[in-house]
Parts: sequence; C-alpha cells; structure tokens
Amino acid sequence: MEILLIALLTFVAATVGTITGFGTSTIMVPVLLFWFPLPVTLLLVGIIHWFGDIWKITLFRKGFNWKLVLTFGVPGVLLAWVGASLVFSISEVVLSQILGGFLLLYTIFIFFNPSFVLPKNTAMAIMGGGASGFLAGIFGIGGAVRSTVLSVFDLEKAVYIATAGAIGLAIDSARLVSYWQGGATLGDVSMWSLPVFIGVSFIGAGVAKKIVDKIPQKTFRTVIAVFLFAVGAKLILFS
Repeated sequence: MEILLIALLTFVAATVGTITGFGTSTIMVPVLLFWFPLPVTLLLVGIIHWFGDIWKITLFRKGFNWKLVLTFGVPGVLLAWVGASLVFSISEVVLSQILGGFLLLYTIFIFFNPSFVLPKNTAMAIMGGGASGFLAGIFGIGGAVRSTVLSVFDLEKAVYIATAGAIGLAIDSARLVSYWQGGATLGDVSMWSLPVFIGVSFIGAGVAKKIVDKIPQKTFRTVIAVFLFAVGAKLILFS
C-alpha cells in the first residue's frame, strides 16, 4: 500500500511538474515526510526529480535551445551561491512569506497585463538567469523562482519546459552529489520500488505532454501563473 501511494504521489507530482516546469518537490516533500526522515525524503525526491528533468528534455526536445540554457542557466547557478550566502541571518518563515508575496504580486500583475514580456535577447537572458538564481539561492525554492522569470519571456511551450528541465538537471545533479557525499541513503525505501517510481514519473511526464499539446500557446502563460499563485498563497498562509 505504501509503494502504491508513493507511486500515485509521484504520478501527480511528475504530471504537474512537467506542465509547469516546477512543483515536483513542492508536492512530494511534505507528503513523504510522513513516511521517511528528511535525508531519505530529499534523496528520493531528488532522484525522481533528476529523472523528471530528463523526461522534460526528451519529450520537449524540439524546444531545446543550448544558447538559452547557457545564457540563462550559468548565471543562475553562479548567483544562486551568492544568494544562498545571505540567508543565514534571516528567518526562514520571513523569507518564505516574502517569496509568497512576490509570487502573488507577480501573478496578479500578469493577469492584468497579459501582454507584458521581456525582450528575448542574450543580455536579458543573462540578467533573468542571474536574477532567478540569486532569488532561488535566498528563498530556497529554485523551480518556482526560475519559472517566474522564464514566464516573463513568454517562451514557446516546448522551449519553456525544455529550458526548465535542462537547468534543473544541472542543479539536481549537483545536489544529488552533495547528498551522496554527505552520507544520505534511501534507508527503508526498497531498491526494487525505485524503478517503479521512476517509471511512473515517466508516465506522468507523458500524460503532461499530451495536456501541454492541447493547451493553446496564448493561454499557457496563464496556466503557469495559476500554479505560481497557488504556491505563493501556500507560502504566505502555511509557512
């Protein structure tokens, strides 16, 4: 029963996370903490998240753009370290509520200004990537912040998801190595169940692709904004 429930959770998280470019960890971590200690939870979700990044790149490979990934991702990774160095003197609850307020204000702005976009050029990608990495380092929720900045560019659906997947893959690879070096293990998670969860995550990503294909490009940005609004409300109300 436990494996079945985790598989169902993985399916839901993978589907939502592929559509929106973020949210897999946001959905899975709080639930899995009912079963496992934090180190096991982070490692398990990290592995599933890593494969989820692979599925995003594979299923939406027509949108893969090396130039955008590098110009957005490299500054983001570098400035994430800078942002992370600033968090230790600030309350975690305060940070979460600030981020929640930022997400709510952003989504309200987008609802009232649906045509607002940033120029899609190299300089803006570098600045956007740096800003998203810096904010992710401070707030600790990289996917939501990265998706917020990417959505301002109003990218084509496949480009948005593939870019989010590629940047996420680099970050997830680094954190999985960090977990391993720190001695994290899967604990009571049976090794034969891990391929089940990975397989289910692929099924969820496949379902998400079918859903994304049916979402008109002009409303895709609104879909992302709705999920960002939900995350922002959650951070303000339940931090």
